[in-house]
Amino acid sequence: MLFNSFAFLFVYLPIVVAGYFVIGRVNRTAAAAWLAIASFVFYGWWDWHYLPLLLASIGVNYLVGRQMAGAAGRARKAWLVSAIVADLVLLGYFKYANFFVSSAASLTGADWQIAAIALPIGISFFTFTQIAFLVDTYQGKVKEFRLIHYALFVTYFPHLVAGPVLHHKEMMPQFADPANYSPRAANFAVGLSIFTIGLAKKVLIADHVATLADPVFAPGANPGLIEAWVGALAYTFQLYFDFSGYSDMAIGLSRLFGVRLPLNFDSPYRASSIVDFWRRWHMTLSRFLRDYLYIPLGGNAHGGLMRYRNLMITMLLGGLWHGAGWTFVIWGGLHGFYLVVNHGWRHVREKLFPRTDGGEAWWAHVLAIALTFLAVVVGWVFFRAPDFQTAMGVLGGMVGANGIALPTALASRLGTIQPWFAALGIDVHASGIRWIDFGGLELKLLFVAMAIAWLCPNTQWSLREHAPALESSAQAPAVPIHRATTWTPSPRWALVLAILLVVCIVNLNRPSQFLYYQF
Repeated sequence: MLFNSFAFLFVYLPIVVAGYFVIGRVNRTAAAAWLAIASFVFYGWWDWHYLPLLLASIGVNYLVGRQMAGAAGRARKAWLVSAIVADLVLLGYFKYANFFVSSAASLTGADWQIAAIALPIGISFFTFTQIAFLVDTYQGKVKEFRLIHYALFVTYFPHLVAGPVLHHKEMMPQFADPANYSPRAANFAVGLSIFTIGLAKKVLIADHVATLADPVFAPGANPGLIEAWVGALAYTFQLYFDFSGYSDMAIGLSRLFGVRLPLNFDSPYRASSIVDFWRRWHMTLSRFLRDYLYIPLGGNAHGGLMRYRNLMITMLLGGLWHGAGWTFVIWGGLHGFYLVVNHGWRHVREKLFPRTDGGEAWWAHVLAIALTFLAVVVGWVFFRAPDFQTAMGVLGGMVGANGIALPTALASRLGTIQPWFAALGIDVHASGIRWIDFGGLELKLLFVAMAIAWLCPNTQWSLREHAPALESSAQAPAVPIHRATTWTPSPRWALVLAILLVVCIVNLNRPSQFLYYQF
């Protein structure tokens, strides 16, 4: 089931919310069970055949957690290792079996084939969530083992299929809070506002600019300079508004129940370095990779070279987590390389160019943002491309290797200066940009997306009311709130957001999946 569908908005959500608070008046445990059952229904709506898999995963990890809590020494560690291995084997089979077999066959020349394995939706997210639970239990951080609350923690429908990646300790106190079982006007005002903004990001921006990206990343497209840049930038902002829109919608939906989810985005395209980018992009995944992979590998505790090695391993595995394909591995490797260069440059700069004024010139800051953004766009090309050849074709187009095709309408107006373009190697006869309407809605929305991402306050800045609570509930490093004012519900806000919601609903004629559903 999709958040951006009529079935969810007008059938599922009203029934679930009403049932939760009606039951909560009588029995809070029953209300939590109702929400857990509703979350299983939400998951099974996609394909009920995978419900037993989800149930088995929850049951096994819960039982192991209980056993681990009562064990000590080697037995405790044995429970942890065996459960994590079982989780990773399950994830590996469904997500990577076809990839590994096909890769081995390509390397060896053998004719190895297995039947295509369907990827259960959200398996990466609920697997990582439970691995975090197991590690926290091993470290003695988990104090509560109520089965209904644990099942709700894993399946909670706002985050189940595309995150954020949650910690057990940040959710259990909220599920146990009696106040969250009674409806509150403030929660509905904030929750519906955030949900509406997220829905607008998805429906009004991401889905429209996607039409500019898809033709560029088609196999064999080999786009020209303008095509390649339009397509790469369109996907860059499609992905941001699609995933940040989902995260906003998840936060907003959860707030209806009084539960605060951790933030996942903090204007990542304004980052002035790759290190800064990963503090802002998919923040809960960055937290997971740091706490459960980078630090256990040794982090930066054993010198620079080991730190760089650990960064590369973390990002390569982070890339592979996103998808079973070499393009995802390359994307992760690129970001690992970026991080190594970033940390190396910081070390060199501190030695050779120590700051004396404590600040940075505005032009240097803008240049750093532009350079970081360019590096991110190059990485997104591999993230989006179906294969390596297509990715190289798009990157070749971005540097002019595939020529510079102009629209037919523009080429016909060049007149006597046409030979000048020909002398520069510009093909003014090709109609390679026939799919780009320079006066059309999609291209205008791409520029709107850029302006919003770089110039406008993001959701947590605008709706300042809920941000501090979200930060504290996440138990994560504080998210900076830049020059934000305190937000309070008002009739004017209600009218603006109501109009925005109506516009979104009118555009729900063809609901599309969120991009992170495939991971």
